[in-house]
Amino acid sequence: MTIATEKNKVQLKSIGFSDRAYGRSVEENKIKIVVEDFNFFYGKTHALKNINMKIRSNAVVGIIGPSGCGKSTFLRCFNRMNDTINNIRYQGDISVDGNNIFDKDLDVVDLRRNVGMVFQKSNPFPKSIFENVAYGLKINGINDKDFIQERVEKSLKDAALWSEIKDRLNESAFSLSGGQQQRLCIARALAVEPEILLLDEPASALDPIATGKIEELIHELKKKYTIVIVTHNMQQAARVSDYTAFFMLGELVEYDFTNKIFTNPLKKITEDYVTGRFG
Repeated sequence: MTIATEKNKVQLKSIGFSDRAYGRSVEENKIKIVVEDFNFFYGKTHALKNINMKIRSNAVVGIIGPSGCGKSTFLRCFNRMNDTINNIRYQGDISVDGNNIFDKDLDVVDLRRNVGMVFQKSNPFPKSIFENVAYGLKINGINDKDFIQERVEKSLKDAALWSEIKDRLNESAFSLSGGQQQRLCIARALAVEPEILLLDEPASALDPIATGKIEELIHELKKKYTIVIVTHNMQQAARVSDYTAFFMLGELVEYDFTNKIFTNPLKKITEDYVTGRFG
């Protein structure tokens, strides 16, 4: 495979790609995301209430809580996916690398390149495996075939899928198993070099073996990415997360190191939830 040319590097950077692909290190303890006094409304419904939290670079943050507590709504705020819904309203701030994502001058397309998202149900495009991963590069004007080939291979390797499908790149993405399709969607998100990866219950529809592969992948990906994952599975949150945030009725009840949340939480309601007394 060819090494990325300087021209391709400049082109990628110009549309919001990070420098990480070219060997620059990430400061591990840097605060990546800051949420301040954040509120979110669906019409008159106050869905998220005065949320404050900080997320460090290269950390995995698990978001837990019962159904309807605002977990997925909160996750979708980070790349403004909720903007597609009518009659919504924000109050407060969310900043990524010190930049307010609700700034009127912010390019939302650039934000979504930098903050990739993988949904609960795998959603590969009706294209080949190769074209699924290459899609984001091509729509952003990258035409160098060698560079696209290199990026597709790297993304599939990063998603722990390359060894399984390297001889099947021209087959339909729908020929893959459910777990492989979910990792393909992760590879598709990684191809445009985001810095943050949002995972909305990525293993909820998978069998235990496929779930284990997704969890192993998360451990590897946090070396390069900041990851926020919504999960209903308490054991999964305990296994993959460095920090855990417990939500209840739109409020952030407790946010701390995962070990502390699961062994010595500050609040009784948190203890009741993580030990299975309700929810």
